[in-house]
Amino acid sequence: MHRQALIVGGGIGGLCAAICLRLTGWDVQVFEQAPEITEIGAGLQISPNGVKILEHIGVMERLDSAIFEPEAIEIRMGVSGRPILYLPMKGVAAQRWGARYLQVHRADLITALSARLDALQPGAMQTGCPVRGYAPCKDGAEVILVNGQRIQADLVIGADGIHSRIRHQMLGPDTPRFTGNYAWRALVPAAQLGALAPPPSGCIWAGPKKHAVTTYVRGGALVNFVGIVEQRTWREESWSRTGDRQEALADFDGWAPPLLAILEQAEVLHKWALFDRAPLPKWQDGHVILLGDAAHPMLPSMAQGAVQSLEDGYHLARALGAAVGPDIAAACARHYAERIDRSSRVQRVSAQNLQLFHKSSLLAQLMAYAPIWLAGQLTPSLVHGRSDWLYGAPVPPLNI
Repeated sequence: MHRQALIVGGGIGGLCAAICLRLTGWDVQVFEQAPEITEIGAGLQISPNGVKILEHIGVMERLDSAIFEPEAIEIRMGVSGRPILYLPMKGVAAQRWGARYLQVHRADLITALSARLDALQPGAMQTGCPVRGYAPCKDGAEVILVNGQRIQADLVIGADGIHSRIRHQMLGPDTPRFTGNYAWRALVPAAQLGALAPPPSGCIWAGPKKHAVTTYVRGGALVNFVGIVEQRTWREESWSRTGDRQEALADFDGWAPPLLAILEQAEVLHKWALFDRAPLPKWQDGHVILLGDAAHPMLPSMAQGAVQSLEDGYHLARALGAAVGPDIAAACARHYAERIDRSSRVQRVSAQNLQLFHKSSLLAQLMAYAPIWLAGQLTPSLVHGRSDWLYGAPVPPLNI
């Protein structure tokens, strides 16, 4: 049984989908518009629901030297550094949810996924290959490249990000919602920070109308910083745009010394506006389906954007099973029905977390953080349990 899938976008979701489909017998081709895979991106937190998928598809062993396993998830006050929550994760995550909680650089994850795909089907990834759109055809669809070439297959997957051309064609023109926030991103060698290095955790630093997150990547060699600031006018979205150091320091003026040390010592600072999108009424047009940020872009305040893309690719392959011909469209419809509530919930809670971390008045902070502190002190297992629906979701094996 020969089935072919064309994947538009060589990011985390597109590569995961390609690997999963290849493992279940499909021939795959990935079209990535960038001329080469680069270091663009930042640190990611991969929760147990994503780690289980990476283990199932043979990618984890390619990441061993690049991952960092944090001791805990923490919340601290951004100015004073005073702890609000310390939730142990090392050892606890694997016992409770069946896999570790890990941190990794996006580029390292992309490299590992690309290598795994190349081992399964050499040459499946084509870089420097922008796609204009798609067209339906009998029992399939075709991808239309910018150079005019048309390639037909049984399935087309739009994994081309928040500004997806495939989504635009499928659902018509609209624009992502500006969230009223922009983000700073930086990487600094941990050794360079010395005693000012942040704790070896996934640490959220909360404060009035802004927050920061520090993590470790490259086996703990690099500290990753993301700082999110409320501001209604600046809307430029580019992961590669550099920002001004003095502006970043002004945004976090008076905050905890580890954060200021990162901003002072980072070789490069990046700044970009944050956008999301309301849940879409559909992800599918016949034999064409969306996944990842093309289907459900979300804010980074649950650290689930990459993981939900992994889930999309994995569970799409499971939904397709042995489907051929018209059954492929039916399988895509089932996949949407099975995924939409979960991805929409993650989008919603991500937006709520952003508000939680940005409390401005002392009264608002006390009302929000005192119960979290008390729960962490008295019933940490119950706090862990609030993530059971997300981290503990079952990951049945692929039908290989």
